[in-house]
Amino acid sequence: MNKDATNLEDQIQDTTTVEQVDVNIDELFGNPGAANIIVPEDGKTAEEKPKTMFTKENVDVSFLDTPPATAEEKAQAAEDKALVEETISELDNLITQNEEAGTKNGRPKVDKDGLYDLAQKMIEEGTLIPFDDDKPLEDYSTKDFRELFEANFQEREEKVKQNVPKEFFNALPEELQIAAKYVADGGQDLKGLFRTLAHVEEIVDLDPSNEYDQEEIARQYLWATNFGTAEEIEAEIQDWADMNKLQQKANQFKPKLDRMQEEIVARQLAEQEHKKEQQQKQAKAYTDSVYNTLAAGEIAGVKLDKKTQSVLYSGLVQPNYPSISGKNTNLLGHLLEKYQFVEPNHGLIAEALWLLQDPEGYRSKIKEQGSKAAVEKTVRSLKTEESRKLSSSSTNTGAGEDRPSNKPQKTIQRSTNIFRRTF
Repeated sequence: MNKDATNLEDQIQDTTTVEQVDVNIDELFGNPGAANIIVPEDGKTAEEKPKTMFTKENVDVSFLDTPPATAEEKAQAAEDKALVEETISELDNLITQNEEAGTKNGRPKVDKDGLYDLAQKMIEEGTLIPFDDDKPLEDYSTKDFRELFEANFQEREEKVKQNVPKEFFNALPEELQIAAKYVADGGQDLKGLFRTLAHVEEIVDLDPSNEYDQEEIARQYLWATNFGTAEEIEAEIQDWADMNKLQQKANQFKPKLDRMQEEIVARQLAEQEHKKEQQQKQAKAYTDSVYNTLAAGEIAGVKLDKKTQSVLYSGLVQPNYPSISGKNTNLLGHLLEKYQFVEPNHGLIAEALWLLQDPEGYRSKIKEQGSKAAVEKTVRSLKTEESRKLSSSSTNTGAGEDRPSNKPQKTIQRSTNIFRRTF
């Protein structure tokens, strides 16, 4: 990387033509939504979180740096594939024979020498990969052999699938390979990248034997090396032309100018790769912060159960929901969009905004409201108790009035039968 390449890149940027563009007001003063929510990039973090938390597989773009397969490697791969298919067919026949024999006899057939010999031979040849357990091959059942061969076949299919994007990438022109790597690293300024690549291609195509190209080579080189003003550069080029030295200078400058172009592209890709690394670090820091916050099992004094912890964690770190921005977002961004645009509930959104903007003030009001409700409940309870006591006292008083008094009652004498015998 040198200063001349930097100057040339600045020149490319400075001489960019001005064109009319449409300005998206929402992008400048946009409503908050899922696009405003920061989520970690898809992929596993450096430190695996507990298995109770959800994670997403990262997209493997390592093939961008993998050299294309040679003709010998492709031929060997085709030969291996044919061998595996033939072996799988033979294996199926053997296993089917064993399973049918076991069904007829009521028990599995013990003799599995054919399967054992076949598997052992393929392992020795390197065309079959054994399982990573400690179970001896001679102790394998027919089911074990079937699982072993099917696992190997599936692994080979996965390798074929992985080679498809590699072969596609290697078949692309160099400029598109550069663009593909730029996008894979998270780059978004494709117009700027292709503008740079187009300028580089123009410089590379300059021919030192062409009179017009000689002037352009000299002009670009002098610009890149900060020779002087435009007038001074043109004057210098004219002097070389008058002295018949322009072709000599072009031949001298062309290799240096080409190296500058390579450095410009390399630096742009390196900058994007650095941005990707920074984004990955930020995503990891974000994920770790969320995890550590929820691991305490408490938020603002409120206890969290395991289910709530898991829901909050995945809702903050996993971009599982489509967004109006075209990218996936997490549950927080999804709910912001839902209650702003899809199912408007602006009272709920305003409450969430109040909490985010002034957490202490919001919580204070909630506590104040809770205290007020508790006081009102206490007052109601006291009034109810007092009313109950008064009612009880009134009832007791009424009951006392109904008691019989000690005042003599008026009586009437029973008539006497004159014939009643007295003793």
